[in-house]
Amino acid sequence: MLRVWTAAEAAVVTEGGRLDDWAEGFPDEGDKVIAPLIAAEPEWLGPFGHRLIVERESGLVVGSLGLFWPPSDGAVELGYGVAPSRRGRGYASEAVLALTAHAFTAPEVRAVFAHVEPSNPASVRVLEKAGFTPAGPGAEEGTVRYDAPPPQG
Repeated sequence: MLRVWTAAEAAVVTEGGRLDDWAEGFPDEGDKVIAPLIAAEPEWLGPFGHRLIVERESGLVVGSLGLFWPPSDGAVELGYGVAPSRRGRGYASEAVLALTAHAFTAPEVRAVFAHVEPSNPASVRVLEKAGFTPAGPGAEEGTVRYDAPPPQG
């Protein structure tokens, strides 16, 4: 399940704390980078912003993902991460699929993309399982840009 971060949760991460409903290993390094930015980017808590990945079975927060809103020239970047204790269970691919589909419901979005380091094969697999394909070099050295398939219909 996906749910919006709260400002309070972002503050706990920023302060180095933990909550009882977080899985072992959450927040991960990426979450610690994103959390303080949420306060500076209020639209990231909006309808097309950042989400927490909640494990259905346990109700624990196991990761996060988000759209770096607003889009630029119709394209929006997606980022994601899952706690090490919950990796390999398909949560990231499922979440990427869901948030990508949601992003395409915004009238200003014509493309969704992600950057990945080829040295991270698990992250590459997440994108490939979600239908993303390589589209050339990424914005940062050593990364590859992956584009989501356009919506059907």
